[in-house]
Amino acid sequence: MTGPTTMAPPAIGLGEAFDEAFAAIPTVTVGGLPIAVLDRAATADWMIRAACERRRGRRPLYLTSANGEVIARASSDAELAGLIGMADQIVADGQPLVLASRYRCHTALPERVATTDLFHDVARRAEETGTTFYMLGATADEVEKAVANVRAAYPRLRLVGHCHGFLKGEALDAKIAEIDALAPDILWLAMGVPHEQRFVARFGDRLSQVGMIKTSGGLFNFLSGTNRRAPDWMQRASLEWAFRIWLEPRRLFWRYAVTNPKAIWLMATRSS
Repeated sequence: MTGPTTMAPPAIGLGEAFDEAFAAIPTVTVGGLPIAVLDRAATADWMIRAACERRRGRRPLYLTSANGEVIARASSDAELAGLIGMADQIVADGQPLVLASRYRCHTALPERVATTDLFHDVARRAEETGTTFYMLGATADEVEKAVANVRAAYPRLRLVGHCHGFLKGEALDAKIAEIDALAPDILWLAMGVPHEQRFVARFGDRLSQVGMIKTSGGLFNFLSGTNRRAPDWMQRASLEWAFRIWLEPRRLFWRYAVTNPKAIWLMATRSS
């Protein structure tokens, strides 16, 4: 067993504006992926500071999340592993990762950093700091509902724009240019794995005025009220996947039947 490691500088890097102590957030390896040793509050603080202090004119910072499904898929999908590996930081959006770190890693992850919770942590701070958001992804109806709820919950939040995630061709090119001109500090990108990671790889260079991209999976469906979170006790017991299967058995049963056993094995054998 080894101690916490520090991620090697990724291709899109943190930039000269940051001091080394702040940039070198410790990580531990869980299931083969380097996971930042951060709790939700520290992650939210890092996002606000990093996004706002980011020197514009280069690729935005890239923050993504990993859960058991991501660990399982990345282990057998070289493209996805490479896309995840490009991230400046990876946070643990899965309670099983936290539990695995307690038994297999020298330093335990302090808590799960679920994007559905993290968004609210960052939004509250953004109201105070003037940090700007852009929300891109989901269907037109879902993102509209999500934005309406966010504006109601955080009336002082500077949400500079939003759009659904199904643009193509010239319409997509125009939207990329529009987002870059708006220069949001944080772009919340909700397209699901691996589409949002591919988006970062493909368009990151064209979003040089954006401070940070946070991949967000199904976040907007929760913000809209369409999807429900599992009860707290199920989240603490690492059973949120079971709650999701109960809600969407046809779509999710076989996904978790395949990825859960593989993720458990990887977390047991590739964590340090």
